[in-house]
Amino acid sequence: MTATPRTYWLEHAWLGTHVEPGVTVDVTDGRVAAVRTDTPAPPPGAEILRGLTLPGLANAHSHAFHRALRSTVQVGSGTFWTWREIMYATAERLTPDRYHALARAVYAEMALAGITTVGEFHYVHHAPGGTPYADPNAMGEALLAAAAEAGIRITLLDAAYLSSGFCRPPTAHQLRFSDGDADAWAARCSLLKDQDHARIGAAVHSVRAVPAEQLATVARWAEERRAPLHVHLSEQTAENDACRETHGCTPAQLLALHGVLGPRTTGVHNTHLTAEDVSLIGGSGTGTCMCPTTERDLADGIGPAVALQNEGSPLSLGSDSHAVVDLFEEARAMELNERLRTRTRGHWTAAALLRAATADGHAALGWDDTGTLEAGARADLTTVALDSVRTAGPLPRLGAETAVFAATAADVRHTVVAGRHVVRDGAHTLVPDVPGALAQAVQALRA
Repeated sequence: MTATPRTYWLEHAWLGTHVEPGVTVDVTDGRVAAVRTDTPAPPPGAEILRGLTLPGLANAHSHAFHRALRSTVQVGSGTFWTWREIMYATAERLTPDRYHALARAVYAEMALAGITTVGEFHYVHHAPGGTPYADPNAMGEALLAAAAEAGIRITLLDAAYLSSGFCRPPTAHQLRFSDGDADAWAARCSLLKDQDHARIGAAVHSVRAVPAEQLATVARWAEERRAPLHVHLSEQTAENDACRETHGCTPAQLLALHGVLGPRTTGVHNTHLTAEDVSLIGGSGTGTCMCPTTERDLADGIGPAVALQNEGSPLSLGSDSHAVVDLFEEARAMELNERLRTRTRGHWTAAALLRAATADGHAALGWDDTGTLEAGARADLTTVALDSVRTAGPLPRLGAETAVFAATAADVRHTVVAGRHVVRDGAHTLVPDVPGALAQAVQALRA
């Protein structure tokens, strides 16, 4: 994204295990060339980042268009399934241009929140009714362009979404999601190409949305390209019940049977699991992306994140439906949810939660060289103010705890992607009026 050498002086830096004062980071060709500690004053010409600087945050699960549902879906009551009907109505009004405008604004909101990479779980592929656009990937390309213009990285997780449920064809709303079968999905998806800021991955929307005999096609596509593969897994008990009724096993067992689980696969939510499911997921090295603000918003439940990690499943975090866009809130919610469930405290350290939001999130999206402050890593930085009304007071050496348990996205002061300032002093450098862009894009979907 940038080839200009730069030097940043970090007032305080989280180096993975501890907070270090006075750290200088040299950047060449968008990567960290050197990290120098014990530099109490900024070197001449260095850009100064006051506060606590972390590696860039990774939002491992996003549906960009869900941002248009914020607040609207808080009227009245209901369940995940009634919420879904409102979501379908919004999806019906998307066009490539409208989606580009909305996603650009949403990704700019993410940059303001310190997010440098997003995993976009993308399934709105075609025009209403299912007719392909002249460019069959017009919607996906709109998302790739939106991320570039907002200054962040993206892994486009192109989702196979072929049925409305077990042995049921797509509904009228879902026709624009479907390619017909997994082979057609693979042919279309193969036209998408990696870019400097973008990786192409795959997704199984869910076991209810991809017939069992076609799961292996999606898994094979990802395996051949060594691409990340994500799947909504056991988000709802109704899906588990239907899977058992149809296939005589749980969704996790079905995915294992068809070769979907593995180290490059991430299960999103992983909420309603049996002990055997947890062992299957962890034992295969399959990751878990928790989305606590969405899971609580939709009344989904609390997933067994501690048990999954103990069994070997790496944890990442996502804002999913964007009820809020705040990875600090996702991190602390995962810990606080577990406290409510177990009535004990301290299931993860602040450092462990930050790893889920940085290095492990990037790894889940196929950016293994991103998410750490060390030589050779991509130069993505997020600086959190330590002097706001939320963060003032604690000792700087407790900066990790302050970031996770007190800070919000509003405390992000700087976001640097590949050595380039995307957010400076709380203002986006590429999208001048992010609130205005969001309001305009959301209004266009209501018109």
